Amino acid sequence: MTDAPLIRLSAITKTYGRGQAAFQALKGIDLLIGQGDFVAIMGPSGSGKSTAMNILGCLDTPSSGSYEFQGVHVERLTRNQRALLRRNYLGFVFQGFNLLARTTALENVELPLIYRGEAAAARHAAARAALAQVGLQGWEDHTPGELSGGQQQRVAIARAIVTRPAVLLADEPTGNLDTHTSQEILDLIGALNRERGITVLMVTHEPDMAAHAKRVVRFVDGRVESDRRNGEAA
Repeated sequence: MTDAPLIRLSAITKTYGRGQAAFQALKGIDLLIGQGDFVAIMGPSGSGKSTAMNILGCLDTPSSGSYEFQGVHVERLTRNQRALLRRNYLGFVFQGFNLLARTTALENVELPLIYRGEAAAARHAAARAALAQVGLQGWEDHTPGELSGGQQQRVAIARAIVTRPAVLLADEPTGNLDTHTSQEILDLIGALNRERGITVLMVTHEPDMAAHAKRVVRFVDGRVESDRRNGEAA
């Protein structure tokens, strides 16, 4: 990792609603994430971890504070500029896979490249390479209904990495999978982190899943309660 952080959150707050109905989801978050880190974000429901992930993923904006990505103040960007940042630097993996049901694995993986306006031949080649990287070579023409849950999540990961993102944001990526398949998916994400240097931010409720990360950040009541390297005493 370089000395300069890839991501810096400083005094981030997020309030929903106004007046007596106002709810403060984040209450001054400070967080540094280096290039190539693998961070598990944990905490009970309502702790603010999902709100923080939405801000990190440029899906939401903070009420106050600063969010720097590679030195750029994201909170000052327009909606279109944030969309470009997402498209060019971020990949997303969700618990529910979010694949198009009547579309082949190859076509699902190509989608982000279509949004970028890349030529068909380049899209096909990149999508095939991404599917091969997640162990699905030969499954390109199968639809999600013809794939197991683990295979569907592999397609979702291929879709997330086909744009060569700097950061992979994974929200409960093993939530719909059995224990064995969950282990396979976490091994895959860990390999992407180690071998390709992709920074991983992963929300999880499972300590076994968090054990794959290099750091565990725990949220409680809208604040960071703890931030430790795996292997350190709690």
